[in-house]
Order: sequence, then C-alpha cells, then structure tokens
Amino acid sequence: MKALGIIFSNIHDKNIPELVRVRTLGSIPYGGRYRLIDFALSNMVNSNIDTVGVITKRNYQSLMDHIGSGKDWDLARKDGGLILLPPFGDKESGLYNSRLEALKGITAFLKRADEEYVVMTDCDSVCRINFADMIEQHIRNRADVTLLYRKQKAKDRLEEDAIVLKLDEDNRVTQIKYKAQVKKDDLIFPNVYVMKKSMLETIVMDSLSHNNRHFTTDVLASNIKSMRIYGYEHKGYFAHINSLQAYYEHNLDLLDEKNRHELFGDRSVFTKIRDSVPTKYGNSALIKNSLIADGCVIEGEVENSILFRGVKVARGTVVKNSIIMQDSVIGENVSLNAVIADKNVLIRDRRVLSGSENLPFYIGKGTMV
Repeated sequence: MKALGIIFSNIHDKNIPELVRVRTLGSIPYGGRYRLIDFALSNMVNSNIDTVGVITKRNYQSLMDHIGSGKDWDLARKDGGLILLPPFGDKESGLYNSRLEALKGITAFLKRADEEYVVMTDCDSVCRINFADMIEQHIRNRADVTLLYRKQKAKDRLEEDAIVLKLDEDNRVTQIKYKAQVKKDDLIFPNVYVMKKSMLETIVMDSLSHNNRHFTTDVLASNIKSMRIYGYEHKGYFAHINSLQAYYEHNLDLLDEKNRHELFGDRSVFTKIRDSVPTKYGNSALIKNSLIADGCVIEGEVENSILFRGVKVARGTVVKNSIIMQDSVIGENVSLNAVIADKNVLIRDRRVLSGSENLPFYIGKGTMV
C-alpha cells in the first residue's frame, strides 16, 4: 500500500497577508520552533509516506531554506523523498489560480510516480493525522475519494466560509457546500484527500478540458451521486490557521498542556535542526506559563507568551500574551501585550506596545520600533 504525498504550500496565502509578504504560508513560524509545513510533512513521514511533492507558487525561498533536501524528515533519498514543485513545471504551465491548475502543473510528476494512492493536504492545519489508517478505510469502503472531516465543537473557534459535509449512516458523503457561518456539530472539511493516483490524473485532465476550476465544488460536489465519496473523522486536536487572529489564538493554545499532549504526544513532529546554545536566564528573569525556544537571552519578565529561537529580552522588560519570532531583540523597560513580532524585529528601550486578545498588534519582519 504505497502512497504519494502532495502538499500545497501557497494555496491559502490570501488568508494571512501580514505573514506571507516574504514567505509562503507553509513556512510561517509556529509554536516556538516549527513551521506550518512541519505538521503536514511529519504526518506523512509518520504514516510511512516517503515520496512527498511540495507545490509552491511564489515567495518560496524561505521554504526552500527550511526544508532543504528533506534530511530532517528522513526524506533525503535517491528514490522518491522530498521534491519541491515550483510553478512553470512545463512550457504550458504558469502561475496557478486554483487547486486544479496547480495539479495540472505537476502532471509529469504524477505520471513518474509509481505509488498507487495519493494523499493531498494543505499547510493551514495544525494536527496529527494517521494517513495509513485513512487509506485503509478508503480501501475498505471501495471509495473513489475519501475526505477528512472534523466535528465543530461548541468550544472551538467559529469558522467562516468553511466547507461543510453531510454524511449518511455509512459515512458516505451526501452533500458538500460552503457555509458562511458554522454551527456546533457541523462536519468541516479541511482539504485533506485520499484517492488513487489514476483517479486524480483522470480528474485533473477531464476537469481542465471542461474548464472546471474548483476541485471541491466543480468536481466533487458536482459528481457526488456518481462518485463514491466517503468521510474519515479526525477526533484529536485541530487548529485551522486561516487568519492572523487564528494564528495568534492557536499558538497560545499550546500553552495548555492538554493541547500540547494531543498535538505532539507519542509521535514526533520533525523540523529543521538548528544547533543553538541553551537559553540563558538572567538573575532578574521571571518566566510564567510560556514556551521558550533555545538560544534566547532573558533578563526581563515573560508571561503567557511564546519566544522563538534567539530572542533577547532585556532587563526591566515585561512581555505578556505575545508571540516573538526568531532573533528579535527587545530593549530595556519595554512593555508588550498581545503583540506578534515577526523575525529580526528590534524594539528599542522604553517602548509600550499593546494589542488585545481580539486584535493582536503585528510588527513586520525586520522592523525597528
């Protein structure tokens, strides 16, 4: 049961324009030491998928720097492994505007692959998925396509413009539609698919010849009676990163031990290794309920916050409810609350910056304040 992995690294860039000005959505830093693509890649590696194509579009230099040859995910292989798939894959392809167009651009890659099944996923979901189990259910159901779904819980962050499924008693999908506002117990589809590679190739070529553009509505929803489409439920921790606010809230979710255990648990999440020195805590440092990566120097106070690698917090500074990305420097006697500071930000002495839980204050990469 060999499967090919396909990851869309740019498909939802428009949802978080602040964080993708200089990078793809897949390379957005997350959780203190990871990038969003790490979770999709790790799910595939942990499911014994050892050939993974990453479809890119623009601003993918940071993604290339991060994933490299794929050795940190054990995907640096002569046969298969990690393959970056930029646009302009052939003389007829260009910058794609839809999932179907992106897949058309990698038809040569699909034809060369000898795996029987394909697993496709985006980079805007932070979760643990066992794709091997999903493929097994797909085979048992003799399905054409299997779609991952999760049930909206009352405590979950409300989704907007989500794709909602309806299933019958056999778990077969009977309806696929966009919904402006999701309510409790709705079944949300986060664009994770399993199907045979031959089925995907047929869908792509047939759809483009008929000028179809949207994979879910034009292909799946339109053929829901003729195709055997089934659902596979995801029951664990799930974070959908579809806005700056969602990015802020779900990062701080990781300060809850229960969420960390559900996400990381007994299955590794792999990322690029950086040989940093341990974090240094000064005599005046005070840390409460925070995630601190390696290589930091902290002399002030940090509470309910996430600090990435190499962050410096000077004496007399208080950082609360904030996300400070890699190699940012915060001067003396600074007060930060509900702030997202991108990489290499410099905040000078005696600055007071505050957002709110509903509207975090964002500081762009390389900015001096």
